[in-house]
Amino acid sequence: MDNRFNIAAQIGGKATGARRARMEASPQYSGGRFRNNVPTSTGISLSAVPRVAVAAFTGGDARRPHHPVPLVEAPPGGDAQGLHITWYGHSTALVEIEGHRVLLDPVWSDRCSPTPLAGPRRLHQPPVALRDLPPIDAVVISHDHYDHLDMPSIQILADLQTTMFVVPLGIGAHLERWGVPESRITELDWNESTRVAGLELIATPARHFSGRGLSRDETLWASWVINGPTRKVFYSGDTGYFPGFAAIGQEHGPFDATLVQVGAYGQDWSDIHMVPEDGVATHVDVRGGLMVPVHWATFDLAPHQWSEPADRTWREAKARGVRLAIPRPGERVDVDNPPEIDAWWQQVA
Repeated sequence: MDNRFNIAAQIGGKATGARRARMEASPQYSGGRFRNNVPTSTGISLSAVPRVAVAAFTGGDARRPHHPVPLVEAPPGGDAQGLHITWYGHSTALVEIEGHRVLLDPVWSDRCSPTPLAGPRRLHQPPVALRDLPPIDAVVISHDHYDHLDMPSIQILADLQTTMFVVPLGIGAHLERWGVPESRITELDWNESTRVAGLELIATPARHFSGRGLSRDETLWASWVINGPTRKVFYSGDTGYFPGFAAIGQEHGPFDATLVQVGAYGQDWSDIHMVPEDGVATHVDVRGGLMVPVHWATFDLAPHQWSEPADRTWREAKARGVRLAIPRPGERVDVDNPPEIDAWWQQVA
């Protein structure tokens, strides 16, 4: 049986033994599940259901690009010196920092779903094949939702690469079920760190939730700090805006670059997904240098127009004097010499 069609496998594993004990000892864990450190709603009120239903079935044409999304094929070879970021679409990105490479939330599947037969489908192809990626030192996962933790991509990476997988608490059970050796998995609680190939990776708080089946919040979610010898990058993961970002900036900043969630938002889930203006505020809070917006363009997950996250982020960045890059999927950005913004997304929207 093709494992892509095995829904039970796609849902993942349950933590047991020492892994379960670590989870239960976490300050974030209470009453059988992980919790945010500020009040957070992940539900929709009954009064909002009609509005959400209407939004889900209207405006579909504007929620997708009208022309092919332009992809950039990375030139072969090259080293990872300096600081470069390559956004592959949605939240998948490669951070090349001082000779090392970190791959964030790799999703190469056609759908972000437990089955290839249904669920949100890609609006553009991956700009590079998994087999053509350069050597990766660490794969970092923000949380276990299907648009961030993709079983087939993880299995292929585990087979092709010798990379370490660095994940929030509980997610190691998913990876082990999918065949990743325990020796290649590091699980972290908020404010814990590990070292991989000369890099320091720190799990920092985020305001979100988790779950791949009917149960929720059995694994932790996180934002991430990537520290090289002299350069720093921050990745927000999926999150609602909250005061924790200012604390992250104070403790770990300033950052040379940030990758911040700006898409897939709606008025009924502002606690768990930021609007673009919140994304820019997060970049400012953590004391970021260059901002690269992520979590948009690749999957239709919310009722807003396809190009709206980029438009609003650009407008807010200009208003707040924030350095911004909005690359095409696959475009390698030199953080010290980023390309001028040319509004490419408006030409295909």
